Amino acid sequence: MATAPHGGQEVTVDNGDAAAKRPRALITEAEIRAEFAHHDGAVARVNNGTFGCCPATVLAARARWQRLFLAQPDAFYFHALQPGLARSRAAVAAAAGAGGAPEVSLVDNATTAAAIVMQHVAWSFAEGAFAHGDAVLMLHYTYSSVKKSIHAYAARAGAAVVEVPLPFPVASPAAVVAEFRAALARAKAGGRAVRLAVIDHITSMPSVLIPVKELVAICRDQGVDKVFVDAAHAIGQVPVDVRDIGADFYTSNLHKWFFCPSAVAFLHIRKDEPIAGQLHHPVVSSEYGNGLPMESAWIGVRDYSAQLVVPDAVDFMSRFEGGIEGISRRNHDKVIEMGTMLAEAWGTFLGSPPEMCGSMVMVGLPGCLGIDSDDDAMRLRGMLRNDFKVEVPIFNNSRSVEGQEEMAKDANGDQVTGYVRISHQVYNVREEYEVLRDAVNKLVLDGFSCSKLRPSAKVLSH
Repeated sequence: MATAPHGGQEVTVDNGDAAAKRPRALITEAEIRAEFAHHDGAVARVNNGTFGCCPATVLAARARWQRLFLAQPDAFYFHALQPGLARSRAAVAAAAGAGGAPEVSLVDNATTAAAIVMQHVAWSFAEGAFAHGDAVLMLHYTYSSVKKSIHAYAARAGAAVVEVPLPFPVASPAAVVAEFRAALARAKAGGRAVRLAVIDHITSMPSVLIPVKELVAICRDQGVDKVFVDAAHAIGQVPVDVRDIGADFYTSNLHKWFFCPSAVAFLHIRKDEPIAGQLHHPVVSSEYGNGLPMESAWIGVRDYSAQLVVPDAVDFMSRFEGGIEGISRRNHDKVIEMGTMLAEAWGTFLGSPPEMCGSMVMVGLPGCLGIDSDDDAMRLRGMLRNDFKVEVPIFNNSRSVEGQEEMAKDANGDQVTGYVRISHQVYNVREEYEVLRDAVNKLVLDGFSCSKLRPSAKVLSH
C-alpha cells in the first residue's frame, strides 16, 4: 500500500499484483451520459469548439482542490500548490511531446500566451533590438484577440503587420502553402526583416487544419526570426508533437478539447530557445525573474484549480479506447459524417476536405438565407439558439477578403455566403445534428432571409 496525491488529497493506492493485473474497463455510453449530465439536455450542443466541456469526475477533482485551499490556505500555498502545478506541467509535456515539464508554462488561455509573446516583441522594438518597420506575419483568419494583441503590442511598437490571405472554401493544403509563400515574400520585400510569424494550427472561423509543420519549415528556410503557433483548438483534436512541429512558441487551450475546466492553456517554449528567459507573464508577481513556468504558477491569489486537474483530465481520457488519440480519431470520423449529412440535406458542401479538418468542420448553408455580414451571422445564430434550441457558430464568408475568387454556389445556384461550424465530442449524438438540419430546412421552406432580422426591417414591420 502507498499514498499518492490525487485531486489535491492524499488517497490510498493498492500496489498489489491483483490490482496491477486487473484491466481497467472502458467507459460505457451510460457513463458518458452521466459525466455530462450537467449539460442542458434541451439544447442541441454542436459547438464544443468555443468553450469545450468538462466531465463530472474532473469537476469533482477541481472541487477537492478548491476545498483544500478554503480549508487551510497557508498550507495549500506552501505545500500543495506548486507540487500540484508541477504534476500538471509534466502531464502536458507528455501529451504534447515536449522535452519535459520545464518547457511548459500553464496560463489561463491562448490569448494570455499570445500576450506573453507579443509583449516580448514590443520590448524588442522599444529596446532597439528590432528596427522600426520590421515585419510580423499573420494569417488573415488569425483569431481576433490574437490579431488585436499583435496590433496592441507589436504594431504600436513599430512593426509592419503583413497578412496572409487564405482561400475559403479551401481545396488542399497546397493552396495554403502557396498563399503563405507569397505573403512571406511581400513581408521580406526590400530586405525587410521578418521578426515573427504567427501561424494557426487550426483556424477558428472558418475552421481549417493548417499544414503547420510545413509552414514552420518555410519560415526556417526563409530566415524568419521566430515562429509562434496559436494552436488554441489543437490538443485533443489532432495529434500534437511540439518538438516535431519545431516552432519557437506553441500554445493550446486545455479547456476546449482536453476536458479541463475553464480556464487553462499551456505555452511551450523550446529548452534551447535563447530568449526563453526574456519572456515574462504580463501580470508581474513576486515570482518575476524566476522563469516563465514559475511566473505563470503564481500571479497572486486566485483560483488555480483548473490548472491543477490536468492529470485528472488525462485519467478521464484513458477510460476511452485508444485514449486521447482514439477520441480524436472517432470525433473526426463522426464530424465528417455529420457534416456530409448536413451538406447533402442543404444542397451544399464542406468548406475543406476531410484531411483539413479535426473534430470541427465547416458546412455551407443554403444561399437563400442571405447571410451578408457578420451581424447577419450573429443574428441567425441567436435565432437558432432561441427558437430552435441549437447552438452552433455561423461564419459569414465575406466577398471582400483579398484573393477571394468567385463565391461557391449551392445546388440551387445561390452563392453560399454562410457556413456553420459544427463540432463533435464524446457526448454528442446524431439527433443533435438532425435538430440543426431540420431547423435550417424549415427556415428555407418558410422563405426566411436574414434581411428580416436586420434592425431596419424590424422597425418597418411595426
